Amino acid sequence: MALPHAQLMDIINVAPLGDQLHGTVSTSLIKTDRIQLLHLVLAPHQDQPQHHVDDECTIQCLEGDVEVVTGSGVRRLRPGNVIVLPAKQQHALRARTESAVLLTLLLNGGDAGNQGGAGHRRDPDKDTPARP
Repeated sequence: MALPHAQLMDIINVAPLGDQLHGTVSTSLIKTDRIQLLHLVLAPHQDQPQHHVDDECTIQCLEGDVEVVTGSGVRRLRPGNVIVLPAKQQHALRARTESAVLLTLLLNGGDAGNQGGAGHRRDPDKDTPARP
């Protein structure tokens, strides 16, 4: 059963979890037709495969140490750092330590885009999308 999302105007706590981070699962905090906030928890050395979303998105490191890998290089995020990715930017995430990031996705009618967003991953050895 899915956890309930926050509603518009709710206060959402994204403070660091500290000792409680270990064992915490990733969750969608709020989702509307236009925006989604995801609290993504990554174990040390856990990777999120290369993927993209159709619109700009932000990745904010809440705790830990995360690398954002793109075709133009690696950007290392530490607590308090945020990066804004351009639309359709292929990227992967690599956690160097146990980490939590806040992802902000702009949506179109509740979807991260045509063939974008979660579930749209690219096999770097091929030009066509690979479905999980």
